Amino acid sequence: MTAAEIGRPALEPARSRAAGPSRAGLRLVRLHAASRRVLTCLVVLAACAVALRTALHWLPRSGVYARQIPLIIEAGAAAVIGVTTRSPFGEPERATGRWLPWLRLAASVALTGIALGALAAGAAAAHLAGGVVALTRDLAGFTGIALLTAAVLGGGLAWIGPMAYLAVTLPALSGNWTTPWIWPARPPHDRGAAICAALVFAAGVAVITVRGARDRSRE
Repeated sequence: MTAAEIGRPALEPARSRAAGPSRAGLRLVRLHAASRRVLTCLVVLAACAVALRTALHWLPRSGVYARQIPLIIEAGAAAVIGVTTRSPFGEPERATGRWLPWLRLAASVALTGIALGALAAGAAAAHLAGGVVALTRDLAGFTGIALLTAAVLGGGLAWIGPMAYLAVTLPALSGNWTTPWIWPARPPHDRGAAICAALVFAAGVAVITVRGARDRSRE
């Protein structure tokens, strides 16, 4: 028996111990994504990007519809992100998952980024009212509302918030509303509107990270 053969068995357990935490972490991420139906969310976000590309191809370059239809699609994408916060496990998951807040944070931010990338790709080489700046602001605000709604009403009802806000926003597009809290009605480079949308998004991410979606099965 050589010295190399003697040392090999001692090295293999050390490698296994080193690989153990990383494998467990990847498995945890995979299980969290599966429980939230992230794959379904990604498919819907891709469909939203296709819908936006198709709409921009046929819509006029200006007018109310050129602003309303993209907003409806953005609100739909945000609503889907909010719905993914629903947990099928409820209270047991809250009691045992010490990594759960970090997974919620990563999922919310990652899905928002993917939604932005998909919609921006769908709008590429087409005329989107307000451009990518307005798209980023409006999507972030809609997503923040969806996350806050999930924390209050539950993940399954997270779509209510963005749709209710959309119902208020659409009439404002043809009016001359000046409040920055109706940010889709403001110009793309309006600083106040951008700050309001960013605050809503930050609040939604913070609340969903710490508290998660409301578990209605306990009621």
